[in-house]
Amino acid sequence: MRSKAVLKLINFWPPFLGAGIKVKIADDFKSVESSMKLNFFNKNYVNTHFGGSLYAMTDPFFMLILMENIGRDYIVWDKAARIEFKKPGKGRVKAHFEIAADEIARIKKEADENYKVEPEFVVNVVDEDGDVVAEVHKTLYVRRKDKTREPKP
Repeated sequence: MRSKAVLKLINFWPPFLGAGIKVKIADDFKSVESSMKLNFFNKNYVNTHFGGSLYAMTDPFFMLILMENIGRDYIVWDKAARIEFKKPGKGRVKAHFEIAADEIARIKKEADENYKVEPEFVVNVVDEDGDVVAEVHKTLYVRRKDKTREPKP
């Protein structure tokens, strides 16, 4: 496992610090919650949450959860992302990320049996009323480190 203390310092990473993004990581690293209050540094021209800040608060967390739980024998990367804005974000917004143990085991098994696996996860950014402000789709790339080349068909 990577140093939990280092990952706990993620709140001081400049892109999060500047946007006012707060991160809480569960002790078992199977879930993360990020939140952001609307302020001068993360609002746009029409006084709602800047789309880039909404995306930033969702960016690395599925990858980090999987990296911390799948083991060091695997390469885990963010491969693709898509964000759909549903309504203007005002006030405090938050997102909850979680990968269940059985899903981690399934991804690990598929990576062991195949060259790679590209799981997709979805997280909603919600406002204080629970309304969805944005829906973010994340595709990860996962493979064992010892497989250096994709098998030929």
